[in-house]
Amino acid sequence: MPDAVNQNPSGPVDGGWRRWLRNLLHGALPGRCLVCREPGAAGRDLCLPCTAALPWMPHACARCAQPLPTNDPLCGACLRRPPPLDAVIAAFDYGFPVDRLLPRFKFHRDLAAGALLGDCLAHATSTATRPDALIPVPLHIARLRERGYDQALELARILARRHALPLRDDLLHRVRATAPQSRLDAKARRRNLRHAFAVHGLTSPTAHVVLVDDVMTTGATLHAAAHALRRAGVARVDAWVCARVR
Repeated sequence: MPDAVNQNPSGPVDGGWRRWLRNLLHGALPGRCLVCREPGAAGRDLCLPCTAALPWMPHACARCAQPLPTNDPLCGACLRRPPPLDAVIAAFDYGFPVDRLLPRFKFHRDLAAGALLGDCLAHATSTATRPDALIPVPLHIARLRERGYDQALELARILARRHALPLRDDLLHRVRATAPQSRLDAKARRRNLRHAFAVHGLTSPTAHVVLVDDVMTTGATLHAAAHALRRAGVARVDAWVCARVR
């Protein structure tokens, strides 16, 4: 492992202990569904109907995670103009009930919803190529102070524990405050993120990292972060997200 990637998450023993304790508590004190408040089932804070409704991502483009109607590995857009991300895995298509859970996690600090989404993303990435490190897409310091927590970092912590991967939240920095992406169209999103990220502390070449974020819409944020990492010398940059907006 390169020197630049030297932080280790909780090991498999600790991760197994946490899962055992969580399963024990779920058995003794079954939770309520985070969506409809009916009794939870299957070890999750979801009832059976809401679990069945989860919009797991069907076959999708390997480089942008847009669902594809055929078994082709790439969509036409990525064939014509390859993006800076080598691979993208999205656990879900952005639909019910994920469209209820993600905003609560992102904007209202619903950490129970975040834990559920993180577990689902860990499941979706269980067979993915292992990177040298996980890197959460950071908030600007002003946004972090306003919100009080970083949802991408919370997700990355879950993935680091579940997959026993190094978590590097010290490498990628958002150095420019930007307008909220949700208010902008695709072209404005790209302009908004120009030179928004910088990489500090990458002291030796790193072959492969994965960016972690909650949702991918146009891809502007993840692409800007990937460009910054590539300029710093990272050879391969992937992304793992909870949901992909069509």
